[in-house]
Amino acid sequence: MTTDRVRDAMVADPPLLEGGASAQEAGEALARPEVRALFVCENGRLLGVVTRKTLVREVVAAGLDPRSTELRGIVEQPHHTIGSDVPLDKAFRFLEEQDLERVPVVENGRLVGVLSRAVLQRRLAEDEPPADGEDQQQV
Repeated sequence: MTTDRVRDAMVADPPLLEGGASAQEAGEALARPEVRALFVCENGRLLGVVTRKTLVREVVAAGLDPRSTELRGIVEQPHHTIGSDVPLDKAFRFLEEQDLERVPVVENGRLVGVLSRAVLQRRLAEDEPPADGEDQQQV
């Protein structure tokens, strides 16, 4: 088992916007293929998450103007968060049990990073000792 903690595998400084940012700004950020979700904060405290799906449902389908719709009004509160001091093996089980691809990492209500299941799987695989007979070189 690894003794590493969530803080050792999380991505610090995930993409985020303030609650007063517009849905238009969120849409522009989410148009980049590498951005799948934006965390929305108010003075550093996590309010929730906005995804492309959120924008379609809460802004486009509702007929709202994306330039004047503030994210604090449409943000989805996260169902789960995780602390930065949680051991990685426990964090992995949590993500698996809850079927989560990623989870916000918070300390005292403040967003400090995001933990991705894919990154965590790679990290845990690196920590596994080789099975008997693996990685042995013949001389």
